[in-house]
Amino acid sequence: MLSEIMTAGAAAGGTAVVQAVGTDFWVLLRSRGARLIGRGDPARENDALHRLDRTATVLSAAVGQEERERLRADHQRSWQGELTSLLELLGERERADALLELHALEREFGGGPGTSGGAGSGNTFNGPVAFQTGNHSRQENHFGVTE
Repeated sequence: MLSEIMTAGAAAGGTAVVQAVGTDFWVLLRSRGARLIGRGDPARENDALHRLDRTATVLSAAVGQEERERLRADHQRSWQGELTSLLELLGERERADALLELHALEREFGGGPGTSGGAGSGNTFNGPVAFQTGNHSRQENHFGVTE
């Protein structure tokens, strides 16, 4: 039986997956998620990439807000189940590492308070660009001529 922390970690990962679909951050979440699920096995990682792609395809094809929300909830639960199964298979140290990664994925891609949640989507940049994500981040911008 998984503790509440592990259940929350699996839910965080499922949330991150569905929140990232359709954003500029999807490619990054997709690769990190597949690497986590694959645990160093290229075949498992490839299988995870295909399942993540199916989720993205289904969610992107949803028509109407009601269908979109239903499908997002279905896929969030599905990924939570997948990640719960993964956590159950891992040893104590691997499980702790996986939980850290799942919570990092949610912070970075889950769309909650203090996260990127796709905030960079749709912007046009001319010149040097820096993206910043995460909680407690600090950024200083200086425009004009430096002396």
